[in-house]
Amino acid sequence: MRETMTAVIKPAPGPGFALAERPVPEIKPDEVLVKVAAASVCGTDLHIYNWDEFAASRIHPPVIMGHEVCGHIVKCGENVTERHVGEFVSLESHVIDNTCQYCRTGRGNLCENTEIIGADRDGGFAEYIAIPAQNAWPNPPDLPLEIAVLQENFGNAVHTAFAVDLRARKVLVTGCGPVGLMTIAVARAGGARSVFATDISDFRLSLARRMGADLALNARTSDVQAAILEATEGQGVDALLEMSGSPAAIEQGFSVLKPGGEAALLGLAPAPFTFDWNDHIVSKGARVYGISGRRLWETWYQARGLIRSGAVDLSPLVTHKFKMEDFEQAIELMKAGESGKVMLIP
Repeated sequence: MRETMTAVIKPAPGPGFALAERPVPEIKPDEVLVKVAAASVCGTDLHIYNWDEFAASRIHPPVIMGHEVCGHIVKCGENVTERHVGEFVSLESHVIDNTCQYCRTGRGNLCENTEIIGADRDGGFAEYIAIPAQNAWPNPPDLPLEIAVLQENFGNAVHTAFAVDLRARKVLVTGCGPVGLMTIAVARAGGARSVFATDISDFRLSLARRMGADLALNARTSDVQAAILEATEGQGVDALLEMSGSPAAIEQGFSVLKPGGEAALLGLAPAPFTFDWNDHIVSKGARVYGISGRRLWETWYQARGLIRSGAVDLSPLVTHKFKMEDFEQAIELMKAGESGKVMLIP
């Protein structure tokens, strides 16, 4: 094995990433070394690339980027018994301590000492990544690479959609980036009566229809509130699944949420913004859930069930593939909204 590897890093505070040579990581007794087969670009990567207020408050460069990763185990630490060399795995990005009050009460996604790969510790936009064995989720050997690389991100969609009761209800998904598109499919599989979707990219809205949206609206060119009220006979939606982090989309979503409705919020806003707390939540009697990562490991089992049963088909979502060194093209394509999921191959 080579002593160094090529990686995409955040070299310093400020916009942009860089290509660099880094040592192949050493593993601890409870870790495995994974040879990366594929990684994919996430909206969080765009926050870090742009160096917005969220990224500046969280990221401490230099760090290797990338938290959506799949690959094959090439080395196991001396304490590892549950994984083996050659195994095909997808990676859970939240490295937790297993000892804090949240881990000990089944809420590891809220661990007080979480380290997220590609943010708090080196990630998977590289040839190799070291990670605790418990974070390596085993895949069937024949699972397509395009599906395996999506599972971490798919877990966000599953966690968000399953946070509320979707059965026979009218659902709005705001934001049709890749995780929003997956959420549309989960809502449909979960028994939603109707699914509405909003975005500002016609390309992604066409994918939203393919993933099961009954009505997909361009928020720049449509009167979203009027269209959804008309489609729901003036009632609004029972559930809002907010995936964009856009203040305008959040405002629109809550404006059409019915009194007593539920909202699950995954999207990260680029900075604090003004929000009508009184009308949108308190007076409306809305129930609001903040979604962080995946429920460990309940969400992974739910995601596996949706994929293996065929209830959700993720295959339309990987629309572009790039070599790892062409990361700039991948980032720009994602920023333009003219893609589904973008995959990087070392």
